[in-house]
Amino acid sequence: MTSLLRFFLLRIYKLGWRRLFFFGTTTTILGIILLTIILPFPIVPLVHSPRVTSRESFGRIVQLHLDGAKQLEIHQTVPHVLLNSSREVIHPVLLVGEKRRRRRRRKKKEKEDELEVIIPPPPPPPRTPPSPFQRYIRSMLPNEALLYAKKELLRPPVATIDSDLYAPIFKNVSVFKRSYELMELILKVYIYPDGKRPIFHEPHLMGIYASEGWFMKLMEENKQFVTRDPEKAHLFYLPYSARQLQAALYVVGSHNLSPLSIFLRDHVNMLAAKYPFWNRTHGSDHFLVACHDWGPYTLKGHEELMKNTIKALCNADLSEGVFKVERDVSLPETTIKLPRRPLRNIGGGVRVSKRPILAFFAGNMHGRVRPVLLKHWGDQDEDMRIYGPLPKRVSDKMSYIQHMKSSKFCICPMGYEVNSPRIVEAIYYECVPVIIADNFVPPLDQVLDWSAFSVILPEKDIPKLKEILLAIPLKRYLKMLANLKMLQRHFLWNPRPIKYDMFHMILHSIWFNRLNQIQITEVE
Repeated sequence: MTSLLRFFLLRIYKLGWRRLFFFGTTTTILGIILLTIILPFPIVPLVHSPRVTSRESFGRIVQLHLDGAKQLEIHQTVPHVLLNSSREVIHPVLLVGEKRRRRRRRKKKEKEDELEVIIPPPPPPPRTPPSPFQRYIRSMLPNEALLYAKKELLRPPVATIDSDLYAPIFKNVSVFKRSYELMELILKVYIYPDGKRPIFHEPHLMGIYASEGWFMKLMEENKQFVTRDPEKAHLFYLPYSARQLQAALYVVGSHNLSPLSIFLRDHVNMLAAKYPFWNRTHGSDHFLVACHDWGPYTLKGHEELMKNTIKALCNADLSEGVFKVERDVSLPETTIKLPRRPLRNIGGGVRVSKRPILAFFAGNMHGRVRPVLLKHWGDQDEDMRIYGPLPKRVSDKMSYIQHMKSSKFCICPMGYEVNSPRIVEAIYYECVPVIIADNFVPPLDQVLDWSAFSVILPEKDIPKLKEILLAIPLKRYLKMLANLKMLQRHFLWNPRPIKYDMFHMILHSIWFNRLNQIQITEVE
């Protein structure tokens, strides 16, 4: 054995290692080229295929049949996997990049699934055939039906026990309940199909002005109250968005709102010329919903639009001369962050014993009220957490929402305009709202008794804010807190509306104010 090894080494030495290396390299390259030309399938996937581990417990039988036509067949056995097994089967010739792409797609789908509404909306109630009385009411002409409803509200029956209604938060729960029943029985709304997107028929569902968009969306999807026959309608809806109007027509920095009001004026004139319905009542049976701060100002180009129509406005300011209490509706300003989940992160109030802060406010310093509030109470009292924008040193320890949940009272001062989304936020987090905005009409004031669950403070009393809040007895505060919890359901945007929720409360207030326009002499 030793002599044989010595013989081979001697031959290699005499041949020379350079010649031997050149010969081996040339032979290898020629062999690869020859295989590439002869074989009918590429060899690269076999070279770069991922290593099969014990997880992929399957065999591979490759049989090569090279005949005169030089054909090749590859047979792979299908991996044996139990039906209930959670083990993942990975094909042996998949590239690593493909597995990574699948993983990214799976993570993206999981993120999208998180944005879906987790709790499905309740199914619509089953339809029951109308009773003879219902058929009789629906056979009335619109004006006759409105007169009938007005008569019913003059002497409403005492409300029976209803688990969905909590009497202390209403001005008159009997009137509200009867009016709501009449709305469900009678009301039909015609939606004008005219108007191009995005100003018309395109709801804006995010941000602090989302209320107008959500109402538009749910109104146009509704089948109970919407009619396609305008002759049967009791109300006519102008489906425009003040937010979209501002985004489409306002020139940034111009401080000129005339193009917006002129556009709306021309649209109403077009409707009055095309249809007979506006001229019959001069717009008194028409309504619109606008939450943008400029909503009232966009109406001033058309006198009848400003004075006669029923307007649901977030900017419910009596001093501007546009909003009228018995005709118009104060629209709740709600902040929606995820349109696909409007109810996310809502609620979760804590007990009074876990609310060590007396009053809290944080926000930008604009308008006439907030600088005065900060001047008197900013960083001056541990019980009064009054800030401008929430400082980072504070937010690192406790977020904005945690401040609201830890406070007994949440200050809701006006900004540039009288309305504020903090009012609804305070309701969500069970923090008694303190509204500081002269000439402001609180949301849904037609039916809700705001003294039962909030504090309305004149602007001149800001220096006495802490004194006024401490003077509220604990028993009364606990009652206000209990009322606030019962109020929450009326301020929720449900993807599919349910009875007494935000959509129905706004529509009811519009219906209620339409009945208020009917004079007693007409009823007689």
